[in-house]
Amino acid sequence: MRPGVAAVVLVSTVAGVAAGVWWDRTHPPAPALQQQVAGELGEHGAEEWFALQRRYGTRYSRNAEEWVARDFFQDKRGGVFVDVGANDPRTENNTYFLEATLDWSGIAIDAMGEFAPDYARYRPRTRFFALFVSDVSDTMEDFFVPTLGPLGATNNRAFAERDGGPVEARKVRTITLNDLLAHEKIEKVDFVSMDIELSEPKALAGFDIERYRPDLVCIESHQPVRQAILDYFQRHHFVVVGKYLGLDPQNLYFTRAQQ
Repeated sequence: MRPGVAAVVLVSTVAGVAAGVWWDRTHPPAPALQQQVAGELGEHGAEEWFALQRRYGTRYSRNAEEWVARDFFQDKRGGVFVDVGANDPRTENNTYFLEATLDWSGIAIDAMGEFAPDYARYRPRTRFFALFVSDVSDTMEDFFVPTLGPLGATNNRAFAERDGGPVEARKVRTITLNDLLAHEKIEKVDFVSMDIELSEPKALAGFDIERYRPDLVCIESHQPVRQAILDYFQRHHFVVVGKYLGLDPQNLYFTRAQQ
C-alpha cells in the first residue's frame, strides 16, 4: 500500500535534524531533546524521523532521502533510478544504497565531471553523465562551483557566492532528461532524485513525466523555485506524499495521483 498523499504542502526551511538520535516509544528521549527535535521539524516530522531511523538505521544521503525511498518502495529490489545532481557516488548520495544493497540500476547526471572516475569504480550499475540537465540539449551553460563547498554548485552565480567564498566559473553542455533517457533506451523509471540548486524548474520542463511515470520523485525545493515546482507537479497529476511532510526540510516528495 502506498503512503498517504496530500495535494498541498507547506515545508519548513529550518536546517538540521537530530541525526544521531534513536527514539523508542517505550523509552522516549529526554524531554529537552524531544522539544529540540520537535522545534526543528515539528511534532509530526520528529516522530516520523525517529521512526524511520529506528527502522533503517544509518544512511548515505544527507537528509532523509534514502530513508524515504526505502520506506516508500518497502526495500523493493531491482528498481530503476534517475539521479539528477548526483554529486559524489557514495557520500551524501541518494541512490548509493539502492544500488549497492538492493540491486537497483540507473542514470546519474552531474555537471561536475570530476565525479566520473569514482562512479566507474564504485557504481557498476550506474551510467554517469557529466552534463547540465535543462530544458534544451546541446547548448553551453554557465556553471559556478564554490571551491569551499561544491555541494552548492549551480548555474546561478549569486546562489553559488552566497557564503562569500571563491567560486570557479565553468561551461557545461546541457541535455534534457527526455533526450538522455531516449538515448539510453530507458522506458520506465521508478525513482527520480533531483538536486540542482534552483535549476529544477528548467530540468522538469525537459522531462515528460507523464511518459516515464516515476512512482516517487524527491526534489530539492528552495523558496525561489518552490511554487514553480508545485505548479509543475499539479499540472501533471502528481501529489505530495503526505506521510513525509515536515520530515525533510530540503526536499519535496511526489507520487502519481490515484485516478
